[in-house]
Amino acid sequence: MVFSSMTFLLLFLPVVLLLYFLAPGLKGKNAVLICASLLFYAWGEPVCVLAMLASTAVNYACARLIGASQEPRKRKAACAVGVGVSLALLGYFKYFAFLLENLAALFSLSVTVPQIRLPIGISFYTFQVLTYTIDVCRGKVGVQKSFWKLLLYVSCFPQLIAGPIVQYADIEHQLDERKTSLEDFNAGLGRFITGLAKKVLLANLCGAAVEALPHGGAASLLGAWYHAFLYTLQIYFDFSAYSDMAIGLGRVLGFRYKENFNYPYVSLSATEFWRRWHISLGSFFRDYVYIPLGGNRRGTARTILNLLIVWTLTGFWHGAAWNFMLWGLYFGVLLIAERYVLKGLIDRTPRALRWAVTFVVAMIGWAIFYETDLAVLGDTLRALAGVVRTESGLAALPLCDAATAQVVRRYTVFPLVAFLCSLPVVPAAERALLARPGGERTLSIVRGVAAALLFALSLIFLVGQSYNPFIYFRF
Repeated sequence: MVFSSMTFLLLFLPVVLLLYFLAPGLKGKNAVLICASLLFYAWGEPVCVLAMLASTAVNYACARLIGASQEPRKRKAACAVGVGVSLALLGYFKYFAFLLENLAALFSLSVTVPQIRLPIGISFYTFQVLTYTIDVCRGKVGVQKSFWKLLLYVSCFPQLIAGPIVQYADIEHQLDERKTSLEDFNAGLGRFITGLAKKVLLANLCGAAVEALPHGGAASLLGAWYHAFLYTLQIYFDFSAYSDMAIGLGRVLGFRYKENFNYPYVSLSATEFWRRWHISLGSFFRDYVYIPLGGNRRGTARTILNLLIVWTLTGFWHGAAWNFMLWGLYFGVLLIAERYVLKGLIDRTPRALRWAVTFVVAMIGWAIFYETDLAVLGDTLRALAGVVRTESGLAALPLCDAATAQVVRRYTVFPLVAFLCSLPVVPAAERALLARPGGERTLSIVRGVAAALLFALSLIFLVGQSYNPFIYFRF
């Protein structure tokens, strides 16, 4: 079940909200959320929910052992068991077939690679449960005595499938005490509708245009860059839309989740881009990998090594394919270069040029991210450079091709509108409105009318759309 489906919007969500607000006391509301979350997850994968339950149960038991012991060695051993079991489950489902296939190819072995179905969202809920066990071991949070509250933290359906990655420390007290005011309900619902509209009206249309272009956009120079541009918009609207909907639903239910995106396409460097993109993932790797490795406290060489480790893991976290590893290293090398080589040059470069270069860097990165086939990825990168591989060597690509021209005509100004929506245009308009007399009341009315129109338009588009996947579900 996905948020942008009629089943969720017109059946699941209304019923869950009704039962949630009718339930007596926080204990009753938590019970409703746990049942709804397990149903939500098991809707398409009833067997895979067992992996999530097993990971939660093991970490619950390990955290209780940590809390019951004062001996550092026993506490670390219990923590290692919890972390190890969760990572083993993630490794089996997500990486075992990939590693077996590559080992078989490397050593010329005749091996049947099993087809293992990847549980949706396993990378997200695994990281979440790890933050709990590790922080209990560090003494940062208390031991959760109730298994059901820990299960609610791990399985809560608004952010279960594609984040944001919620650290236990940020939500610990909200499991025991939270309220929803009318203001929270309205603001949360408005945020959810904004995310729904971004997904249905922007991400899905960008995705349909990407699918209509020649595979990899390698038929012409314009096709290659148009493909990269559209996918750059699609993945932003798709993922940030899910985060908007998760944050909005969380607020409706009384939870306050941290922001996961902050208009990354206004960035003036790759470093700034990663402070604005998938903020919860960056925070996780910073707090649980980079800093424990020593961060930047052990000299330049060790800092560079730590950054390369973090970015290799960041790439590999996204999927069991070599292109994700290359994508992580691509940004890792860029961030290292900005930090140690290019800083002076970047500071002297005009802001407009810095923005343009950063946006192009992001597009190239998403082109690497898109192609899981390394041979096709090579063709795509060559196409972005304006050349194509032939039997006699490299040849120049044509400027445009018929298929790309058809897609450009079909979507006309839509990509420009989508691009403007990826920039902080709406917040700027709201600030201008608030500066006028009676602006707060006017803004409230505008937001209400806009939410109603966007929701209606989203439902209309959903009826006619066949393209409606969430990209990050497969991670």
